[in-house]
Amino acid sequence: MRGLEDKRVLITGGASGIGAATAARFLEEGSRVCILDRDATACATIRHQLPEISEAIIADVTDLMQVEAALADAVRVMDGVDVLINNAGISIRHNFLDITPEEWDKVIAVNLTGVFYVAQTAARHMVENYTVERGSGVILQTASTNGIMGYPYYADYNATKAGVIELTRSMALELAPKVRVCAVAPGYVLTPMQRAEYTDAMLDEVNRKIPLRRHANPEEIAALFAYLASDDAAYATGHVYTMDGGETAGGLASR
Repeated sequence: MRGLEDKRVLITGGASGIGAATAARFLEEGSRVCILDRDATACATIRHQLPEISEAIIADVTDLMQVEAALADAVRVMDGVDVLINNAGISIRHNFLDITPEEWDKVIAVNLTGVFYVAQTAARHMVENYTVERGSGVILQTASTNGIMGYPYYADYNATKAGVIELTRSMALELAPKVRVCAVAPGYVLTPMQRAEYTDAMLDEVNRKIPLRRHANPEEIAALFAYLASDDAAYATGHVYTMDGGETAGGLASR
């Protein structure tokens, strides 16, 4: 991709799944990468797997002070942040009537409030340090097809991903032209989080309804992030890019 060489990239939720695959992709493109994750063990593992990473910062996105300190660490290590992949998220599979207030608050805190904290903190840095020569900063946020369509058993998760989409659109309007903001909405991706919630039979059932008959690999989502962060996507802002194997292309008649 054009323009990713020496870009300074911060990836939240970067120690596993889509985040780890995205870190690997940006390193391949010649970018400098810091990851942020609350899982210390996973951070140690990813540092071993990807020793080229500039830093693995342990922080909780639901804590604003930790977010601000983490951004400061990334700026110190890389001398700035040009690209934010705002990816940290959790899900809890439950019937709507069984979601507890504690579970609701936990999912909202990570998937929406945490996304806001990281986005605002990074955007302030990008706006303050904008130069015409270096070009606009880029914030890419992980939404989901769950934020576009209705899915059972994930009401809290769905609500947060819809929120991320509207947050993305609003940010893009306010931060242009100094910062480009887009969201990526994956469909089913075979990540550790997905694997923990679905049995083999459930995975097979899902695959049968996807036109491409399979889950995405995290590396395929990472490739879309790389494109949107690159100079090849310099005119892309304010939109949601779905990658779902054709799952949401048709309505009920197509199922």
